[in-house]
Amino acid sequence: MDHTHPPFTEALVEAARTINDARTLEETLDAIVHAACTSIPTFDEVGISIVHAKGRVETKAATGPLVRELDGIQYELEEGPCFATLRDQPVVLAEHLPRDDRWPRYVPKAAAAGVRAQLGLRLYLEDETIGGLNLYSTSRDSLGRDALLIAELFAAHAALALGRVRREGQLNDALGTRSLIGTAIGLVMARYQLTEERAFAFLVRASSTSNIKLRDIAAEIVASADEKHRTLQDGRTEPERPGARPT
Repeated sequence: MDHTHPPFTEALVEAARTINDARTLEETLDAIVHAACTSIPTFDEVGISIVHAKGRVETKAATGPLVRELDGIQYELEEGPCFATLRDQPVVLAEHLPRDDRWPRYVPKAAAAGVRAQLGLRLYLEDETIGGLNLYSTSRDSLGRDALLIAELFAAHAALALGRVRREGQLNDALGTRSLIGTAIGLVMARYQLTEERAFAFLVRASSTSNIKLRDIAAEIVASADEKHRTLQDGRTEPERPGARPT
C-alpha cells in the first residue's frame, strides 16, 4: 500500500476521532487498524491481537490477509515480534527483518511473504496485557523518523479505546444479568405466591444447592416461561389466570 501520511499532530487527532466514533468492539478494532495504517509512517499493514481469558491469542482486526497469515504463523511457532510483545517485551522492533536471527523459524516465512520490517507493541491497561498492535512493512527496511514515537502513542490510545469498549460491554452484561434475575424473581413470586425477598432467597438457594450460577438459574426459569407461553400461543389456549379455578 502507498499511504500519504498527514503531519504528526494531525495524524493523532484524526486517529483519535476515528477510533472514538466507533461503537462496537468490531468497529473500534477496525477503526484502530485502519487509522494506524494511515497515521504511522513506514508500515503498510496493521493488525490487532487480542488475548483471551485462558491465554489464547487471536487476530481480531487486520488491514489485509497478510496480517492474519503472519500473525497466525507467530502464534503457531510461538516466536516473532507479535508473539514477543505479548509475552516478553512491550515493544519489539525488527528492522531489516530477513537478516534478523532472533526468530529462526519465523523470519524465513515472513521474508518469503515480502516483509522487510516489523514492529510489535503491547496493548495494556495498568498491569494487564489486553492485546498487541502489530505493524508490517513490505516497502521499507527501517523506520522513518518519528515512526516509533507515533506508534507508541497510538498504541496507548488504542489500549484506552479497547478498555472503554470492554468496560461498556461488561456494564451491558451486568445490566442484562440484573434484568434477567429480576424477571426470574417476578416469575417465582407469581408461581409460588412469595414476596420479592423470599423469591430471591429461593433463587440463591437453588443456585447454591445445584452449584449453578444464579444468572444461569434465572435464565433457565425465564426460558421455561417463554417456552410455556409459546406453547400456549401455538395451541391457541388461554393461559390460566392467577387464582382462577380450572373448569
